[in-house]
Amino acid sequence: MTDPITVYSTTWCGHCKRLLRQLDEAHIEYTVVDLDEHPHHGARIEAKTGGYRTVPTLEVGHQLLVNPSIIQVQQALAS
Repeated sequence: MTDPITVYSTTWCGHCKRLLRQLDEAHIEYTVVDLDEHPHHGARIEAKTGGYRTVPTLEVGHQLLVNPSIIQVQQALAS
């Protein structure tokens, strides 16, 4: 069993849409948190990125991946 993935995203983000499509194609399960609807989640992302709410940011276990590629997500899941 792999660690659960949380995708911090927005509906208007093209990079988010692409990564979500790639996760679907790779049959990787995830939960989406829309930062426009739930802005209180942004503080952790801002702490990781030096003050920016960069999306997509994925939480894999206890690790935050800022704007990762699908390969980086797969590597995080494998470790």
